[in-house]
This record gives sequence, C-alpha cells and structure tokens, in this order.
Amino acid sequence: MTKGHLQIVVCGAGPATDVAQLVRAAHEQTWTAAVTATPSALAFLDVPAIEEMTGDPVRSDYRTRPGARRSPAASDALVIAPATFNTLNKIALGMADNYATTSVAELIGRRVPTVIVPFVNTALARRLPFRRAVENLRDEGVHILLGPEHDWEPHPPGSGTERRHVFPWTTTFEVAARHAT
Repeated sequence: MTKGHLQIVVCGAGPATDVAQLVRAAHEQTWTAAVTATPSALAFLDVPAIEEMTGDPVRSDYRTRPGARRSPAASDALVIAPATFNTLNKIALGMADNYATTSVAELIGRRVPTVIVPFVNTALARRLPFRRAVENLRDEGVHILLGPEHDWEPHPPGSGTERRHVFPWTTTFEVAARHAT
C-alpha cells in the first residue's frame, strides 16, 4: 500500500540531472512518483531511467499518445524542483504556456500541497519580479524552500555546478510529505 502520490515537475537546471534522488526518497517512504518536465528540462534527464523507476512516462507534452489523459493524475503533493527563475515567475503570474506550467497551475488550483525549490543565482534572486513571485506564491499557500530558515539560498553567478551536488532533494520530499497529511 502506498502512502501517497508525488507529482514532480522538473525545470531545465543542473540539479534536474539528479531528480532520481527525489523519486528514490518518495519510494523509500512507499510513495509513488511521476515526473513532468519543462521542454528545456528534457536535455538534463535520463528519461528511460526515470520512466523505469516511476513506471510512468515522463510527460512534457499535453498528450503522450492519442487518447491519453491531458490532466495530471490525482496527487497528494506537488514538487517543482529545480525551479528556474523563468518557471517560478510564470507560475506566479498564472502563465501556462507548456504542459508543465499548465499542470502546476491546475494542481495549485486543486489545492494540492505544493513545494517549490528555486535554483537561481543571487543576481536573479535580487530582481523585484522574482521577489514578488516568491511572495505571491507563498501568499497562495505554496511552500517555497528558499532562505536561511530552509538552509537553501541562491548561489553566486557562475557557481551553479558546485551547488547542484548539495541540492536538497531529501528535505524537499520531507516537506512535501509533511504538508500532504
């Protein structure tokens, strides 16, 4: 018996390569998981390996085959990680210009507990649109792991590769599972 289902949305940033760590964390707690990728995230993923782990296709388009469902499956929690500057701002503005952002908009609208882990540098995080997006999403009940209270901060420009290896995958799942109950 599973405890829950985790929907994961991956954006095109370095840590996306390691999303299997989040899937494993979910599986270790008897959760199922499925992965949706933004169009730019596909280049970072080992799609066949993720599909084998999850038992589901990695979604990046509205339909994987004729007759397939368009909406995301029922989920107990949603994680968007790593979340890029672009995608986080789109989500906050309600922009749904690809399958991933449409799915996120729908799941947030369904009040599925949502955790976002931004992967941005300090120059981007300093921008007013980003700060407003974080604030607006938090006001909407979205949990954003960012800041000293979450032990996750933006990295200096050009240092993303080093930060990739300390991305908080396990903590992300723990926060999502806690909010799902």
